[in-house]
Amino acid sequence: MLTLKIISPEHIVFNGLIDRILVPGEKGDFEILTNHAPIISTLVGGKVVYTVNGEQQELDIHGGFVEVQKNEVNLCVDI
Repeated sequence: MLTLKIISPEHIVFNGLIDRILVPGEKGDFEILTNHAPIISTLVGGKVVYTVNGEQQELDIHGGFVEVQKNEVNLCVDI
């Protein structure tokens, strides 16, 4: 399991446990799973897709960045 926190300038969009997440990176979409290596990356416009208890959730973003460390995923995004 991963802990995901999605923050926009206006509010906290999501804060909870997820199974996986797919984010739109500058060089293409990439997936983050449990025990992913630490990373910081910029995000481009596209869809963030994450799975909560087997249910897929989607969020359209205009850009931002992602930080992954010790099964914690933090997204700061413009929606």
